[in-house]
Amino acid sequence: MSTPKSNQSGGGAGMMEALVCHPFDTIKVRMQLSRRGRQPGTKARGFIGTGAAIIKRETPLGLQASAPSGSPTPLAITSKAIFLAGLSAGVTEAVAVVTPMEVIKIRLQAQQHSMSDPTDVPKCRNAGHALFTVVREEGFGALYRGVSLTALRQGTNQAANFTAYTYFKEQLYNYQPEYVGGTLPGYQTTLIGLVSGAMGPFSNAPIDTIKTWLQKTPAQEGVSALQRITRIAGDMFRQEGVSAFYKGVTPRVMRVAPGQAVTFTVYEFLKAKQEKSKLVGGGVEYSE
Repeated sequence: MSTPKSNQSGGGAGMMEALVCHPFDTIKVRMQLSRRGRQPGTKARGFIGTGAAIIKRETPLGLQASAPSGSPTPLAITSKAIFLAGLSAGVTEAVAVVTPMEVIKIRLQAQQHSMSDPTDVPKCRNAGHALFTVVREEGFGALYRGVSLTALRQGTNQAANFTAYTYFKEQLYNYQPEYVGGTLPGYQTTLIGLVSGAMGPFSNAPIDTIKTWLQKTPAQEGVSALQRITRIAGDMFRQEGVSAFYKGVTPRVMRVAPGQAVTFTVYEFLKAKQEKSKLVGGGVEYSE
């Protein structure tokens, strides 16, 4: 069970993670939507090339195009319970929060315009304007386009992340019994957060890439979501092969893995401070 104090720790950790790592998400989306490499004689841009192109055309602010995010809270029960809890948490956040924010974020990130040229006005100026435009032109349901893929991505992300982090944490406690009942050193929390955070992106990259294409474009009348997903996946495979499904995996790992390292490190730090404050001055009992 979490208390207001544990929620504050998770919220602070999530905010720090979003500020530090969002530029990698923008690069990931641009790489996934890039059509370079599909025609003979052209070569797809890599992570660095894509980032440099965004900065050149849109200034460094282009890397921060929309920055919504969620933050996980680590659990410590059984491995099966942790996996299911992570899966449930990911699906819940996908349905309740992440999907609409992803649609708006991707629409903003996918725009090709120059932020340094005041005469080049983008279709969507900011998150609020993008929300208004999508609802006006495509209806409220458009905000939940790709919800099944988003739920699958978030669920597998959090399940892998929670399970791996808890396993690594338990192993470190086994090797260092002096820390049992307390907090691990910050560098250890950062390291295991980094490793556990990388597992989700590597395992579900194809889901994320197909989701990005699905959420970027308006729905087609008479075409179901399953038909669109199948068509997108088929087109990607025919045009670029298996590698198309892993476009953008490098910036995604660089965004998610350090993000989880930041999240877990800040969470553990704030939790330790709050528990110490409770022991010194009393207050509401903390429990997980």
